[in-house]
Amino acid sequence: MRSPLADRLRPESIDEIVGQHHLLDPGRPLRNIISSGQIPNMVFYGPSGVGKTTLASIIAKQTNRTFRKLNGTTASTADIKELFAELEGFTGINGILLYLDEIQYFNKKQQQTLLEYIENGSITLIASTTENPYFYVYSAILSRSTVFEFKPVEKDDVIMAVERAYKFMEKELGVEITVEDGVAAHIAYSCGGDVRKSMNAVELSVICGKNGNDPISITLETAAQLTQKSAFRYDREGDEHYDLLSAFQKSMRGSDPDAAVLYLARILAANDLPSACRRLMVCACEDVGLANPQIIPIVKAAVDIAMMVGLPEARLPLADAVILVAQSPKSNSAYNAIARAMSDIEAGRAGGFPRQLQNKHYDGADAKVKGQFYLYPHDYPDHWVSQQYLPDGVKNARYYEPGENKTEQAYKAYWEKIKKR
Repeated sequence: MRSPLADRLRPESIDEIVGQHHLLDPGRPLRNIISSGQIPNMVFYGPSGVGKTTLASIIAKQTNRTFRKLNGTTASTADIKELFAELEGFTGINGILLYLDEIQYFNKKQQQTLLEYIENGSITLIASTTENPYFYVYSAILSRSTVFEFKPVEKDDVIMAVERAYKFMEKELGVEITVEDGVAAHIAYSCGGDVRKSMNAVELSVICGKNGNDPISITLETAAQLTQKSAFRYDREGDEHYDLLSAFQKSMRGSDPDAAVLYLARILAANDLPSACRRLMVCACEDVGLANPQIIPIVKAAVDIAMMVGLPEARLPLADAVILVAQSPKSNSAYNAIARAMSDIEAGRAGGFPRQLQNKHYDGADAKVKGQFYLYPHDYPDHWVSQQYLPDGVKNARYYEPGENKTEQAYKAYWEKIKKR
C-alpha cells in the first residue's frame, strides 16, 4: 500500500521545511546548533503536522547518526531494550538519534531508563510532544534537554507546500492537474497550520478528480467539501483546549465583544457546550461582578436556555450573554476580597469567632465576663450598629475594596454616610 503524500513529499533538507522561521532561518539558534553538528538532547513542543518529525530525521541524516523512532503511546520496555542492543552493533558506531514521539505517554520508569544513555552521549534524544513539556515531561529528562517550541505554519507558507504538492502529484501520476484559483489558499487556511493535514486534502482532491488518464481539475467546491471541518485545532484534554478557553475569558474581561464571540464560535464548533457555559458564568462573577450584579442571574438564565435547547440553537442565548459580559463595566473587587480572605484562612490567622456572634447562649466557667452581648442591627437607626464581626486575629483586616464603578461607589457612599452618624 502506498504511503501518504505527506511521507512521499517529506522535505530532505532544512531549506525545504515550510514555516518555523523563528527556529530554522539562517542565524537562528536551532539552525546554528544543527549546522555545528553538536546536537544536544532536545524536546520539540508544538501541534501536530508542523515539521517536528521531519526535522528530527534531517538532523540524523546531516550528522550521520542512525535514526530510530518510537511512539510513546505504543512503545514498550522491550522496544527500549532492543534500541540499547543496537549500540553494541554496527548501527550504533556513530551514535543513535532517538526520536521519541508523544513522550508524555512514557511513564516515569520508561523515561528513567533512557537517562544513562542520554548522559553518556550514546543516544541523542529528540522528544516531541503536543502538550506543554513543563507539565507533562519528567524533570530529569527536561533538565538534560533544550526545549524548542514549534508553531502552527502560517498560511502563506502552507500555500507554498500545497502548490508544490499538486506539482508533485502531477509528475507522479503523469497527468495534467489544473487547480482553480483560490484552492491552495482555501486548503492552507482550513488546515489550521497543519501541513500534514493540507497534504491529505491535496491527495484526496486529486483522488476525487481522477478518471483514468484524463486531465484532473481541482475546483474550489471540491476543496471546500474536503476541508469543511479542518479550520481549527481542538483537543479537550490538551493545551489547545485551555488556550482557547483562556482567550475566550480574557477577551470578555478585556471588553472585546468581537474576539469573545469568535472564541465562543470556536468552542461551539467543537461541540463543547459545557466549557463555554462554565467560563461564561465564571467571567460574569469574576470580571463583571459587583459593577453590574444583575448580570449574574441574566447569564445563568442564558446558560440554562442553552443547555435546554442544545446546539446549534444554544449559540443564540450564549452570544447574547457573551456580548453583554464583554460590554458591561468591570470589577474584580469580590474576586480580590475572597482571595485575601482565603489567604488569611490558609495562614491560620482567622480562627475563632467573636463571642457575640456565636450560636450559644451560655458561658463556661472560665469566661471572665459572661453574656453574649450581641447587638441586633434592626433595633438601631438605619438597621446598623457598630460591633466586631471579624475574629480577633484579623479584626482590623480589610478584604473588600469597592471598585471605581457607579454601582459600588453608590454603595460605598451610602454606608459612609450611615457610619459617620
